[in-house]
Amino acid sequence: MAMTARQKSAKHRDSVRIGIIGGSGLYSMEGLADTREVHVKTPFGEPSDAFVIGRLEGHRVAFLARHGRGHLLSPSEINYRANICAMKMLGIERIISVSAVGSLREEYAPLDFLIPDQFFDRTRGRASTFFGGGVVAHVGFDRPTCAQLSGALGDACQRAGVTAHRGGTYVCMEGPQFSTLAESHTYRQLRFDVIGMTNLTEAKLAREAELCYATVAMITDYDCWHPAHASVTVSEIIANLTRNAANAQNVIRETVKHMAARECKCGAALAHAILTDRKLIPAAAKKRLAPIAGKYL
Repeated sequence: MAMTARQKSAKHRDSVRIGIIGGSGLYSMEGLADTREVHVKTPFGEPSDAFVIGRLEGHRVAFLARHGRGHLLSPSEINYRANICAMKMLGIERIISVSAVGSLREEYAPLDFLIPDQFFDRTRGRASTFFGGGVVAHVGFDRPTCAQLSGALGDACQRAGVTAHRGGTYVCMEGPQFSTLAESHTYRQLRFDVIGMTNLTEAKLAREAELCYATVAMITDYDCWHPAHASVTVSEIIANLTRNAANAQNVIRETVKHMAARECKCGAALAHAILTDRKLIPAAAKKRLAPIAGKYL
């Protein structure tokens, strides 16, 4: 018997379609009901932590602490491929990523939020693709975030009463050290807006996995360029993160509550990206990539 439109809608709402990645200062998601922990094994290893799956504003969501609960992993140690692959395996279609950043512009003050639409890569040697090992793919990445999801986050900030800036460039450095003064001034001359250590790698992998991805960048400091901030301290960052945690939770709830149907093209990013002759792809590569690109292989 065919399902009615109402039954289909109810089934979709009962599926885990929304993933939340919490960064520094956001290690759990308040307000989740009917929660359970799920450990996901992926072909790319272990994710940062167990996923906490529960119901938020009528939708089932999956929350992951990027650095692990207790902040055990540095930006360079995170298994980004496992994190994104696990979300794909759970059936997630959209990822809301929350992270701490430093501001490179006077008008973007600590405690403000930024919803970036561009990234600039300053990482070194990270595993930032699922492909290789006998399979070559090139996805489009000129617009690295999902415009629909980013717009929803911006609207949610407005409803939640959070000062947010829409659009801008997030420069992703390797870390774990903070910037030198020379680097910070150079990034300002290049007209970058905020600096962080994690989100670009996630965005690349999310695009390959055909998942929508958008960032809530929580500004904690002015990096080291600002004359009133001779250096960035962890204590300063943690204090601002604590103050912004409630705002981040409210923005996420508002976003999930008003989430519209998916209308972007993120779900077809691999449609014309794989160049390798399918007959020549090794069996091991097909098995490894099955959760990400199985329908194309």
